[in-house]
Amino acid sequence: MKLGVLFSGGKDSMLALHLAAEKEQVTCLITVVSKNKESYMFHTPNVGITELQAQALELPLISVDTEGHKEKELCDLEKAVLQAKTQYGIEGVVTGAVESVYQATRVQRICNRLCLWCFNPLWKYNQKALLEELLERRFKVVISGVFAYPLNALWLGKQLDQGMIEQLSKLSETYGISVTGEGGEIETTVLDAPMFKQKVEVIDFESIWNYTSGVYVINKARLAPK
Repeated sequence: MKLGVLFSGGKDSMLALHLAAEKEQVTCLITVVSKNKESYMFHTPNVGITELQAQALELPLISVDTEGHKEKELCDLEKAVLQAKTQYGIEGVVTGAVESVYQATRVQRICNRLCLWCFNPLWKYNQKALLEELLERRFKVVISGVFAYPLNALWLGKQLDQGMIEQLSKLSETYGISVTGEGGEIETTVLDAPMFKQKVEVIDFESIWNYTSGVYVINKARLAPK
């Protein structure tokens, strides 16, 4: 089956891509670039890096912009999915949804209208196990945004490792945050993964902190040999 992957460049969509590719044929990536930094639907930090990631994966990328208005942004997503169906003949759509019913149900509705299969390989995945699988598969994941107490500016740009996973697990028990950031507490960017033919190398970046939240902004990056 030919699949298109809803692709943000973060850890969940990247792992979902890898799991889907083990069973089916991934023919393209689909990215929605939202102008609304607080989009209910779409990952925003460093989403521009998807162009380099797509090159590293040697997969075509359909990238569309949206103003990011709640619910209306789904029309832009549907147009992108329809383009993938028309241009690449996809028969299904892969999402990186883990717990978000809001996201999963809306993608499902789009797939139903377009007569496509909706595949959520990470749905209800154990969150700690998900992060550990990223390490086992040698993903290089950095924290590109934090949006919940007690996370602070020191997290920005840090690479995922076992110590971070243990720390997030403890914070989840104490403060109730999602271990994987599924509630919007954490955003990530993947710089290397098993399917990458090259890795993404960050050349210039800045960490921006605004009282209780912050982002790790990649200003310039390039592909480099692994």
